[in-house]
Amino acid sequence: MGVVSGREFIQRNLIGQAPLFVRVLGLIERIANCDATVLIQGETGTGKELAARAIHYLSGRRPHAFVPVNCGAIPDSLLESEFFGHVRGAFTDAKDTREGVIAQARGGTLFLDELEALSPRGQVVLLRFLQDQIYRPVGAASTRNANVRIIGSTNVDLAAAVAQGQYRRDLAFRLRVLSLELPPLRARPGDAVLLAESFIQRFCAQYGVPERRLNCRALECLDLYGWPGNVRELENVLHREVLLGDRPEITMAEVDSLIDGRRRAAQDDGITGFRVAKARAVAEFERTYVAELLHRTRGNISLAARLAGKDRSRLGKLVKKYGIGGRAG
Repeated sequence: MGVVSGREFIQRNLIGQAPLFVRVLGLIERIANCDATVLIQGETGTGKELAARAIHYLSGRRPHAFVPVNCGAIPDSLLESEFFGHVRGAFTDAKDTREGVIAQARGGTLFLDELEALSPRGQVVLLRFLQDQIYRPVGAASTRNANVRIIGSTNVDLAAAVAQGQYRRDLAFRLRVLSLELPPLRARPGDAVLLAESFIQRFCAQYGVPERRLNCRALECLDLYGWPGNVRELENVLHREVLLGDRPEITMAEVDSLIDGRRRAAQDDGITGFRVAKARAVAEFERTYVAELLHRTRGNISLAARLAGKDRSRLGKLVKKYGIGGRAG
């Protein structure tokens, strides 16, 4: 397979138009133009590895390897061997010389996921390497210079972990030369619909099933639900819907049930949940605004989209969502 284009990778994998997310995409492009260490923070499922890969594929290191490592999966006893490699005979089970992940990522990018899972000893090992990017394979007689960019990620607040004495302050400083914060899906209005449509298209093509579409209630669910698992949760839900659904329309009954449960709980407390109340207000505004817009343009959707400063296809979806009459124009 040829070298992946950074912009093509972003178009396929980092989908969204919400202002917060657009700013992140712009920062990714700027970060890719330099070679400093990057710390990516964000909740589970927000796409931290995808952001790291985008930085790699947009950078001059694109022709070389992107090597992901889960820091929580490396036992303390194997830290040096996993990172730096070892020579034959360095320890009992070292029957062959083996490269570590730093050498495997030579010329490219080493992505260290779940940095918060590093033990105190692991933090010392990583700090020592980051200081000058010189390392010694276990059992080797001489040191080696690394040629690798480090991108790390965590779903915890490292500053808070440092304040609580759970993480080394000096390591946190070394990791955070450049930083990137990925917003949760609930802070990206409208992006859940764009992502859902992309996932449906991909899974339908992958499994050779007829084209599916979201019905009106499913579209409402996408906006109403808080998506605690973020983009990964949304992807998994749509994966199941495509595989198990037997109708052209996707209803997202699973998510609808969760929303109803939360709504009942809020009603039992005698209040309307903030997210539900906000969604209702937004829906009422959208319905009223689009109806007035189409009235002014005599149903011409293309003209209405231009007046609203909105993409025609997006406005068309709102027209369909609220059952408002319009014409192509």
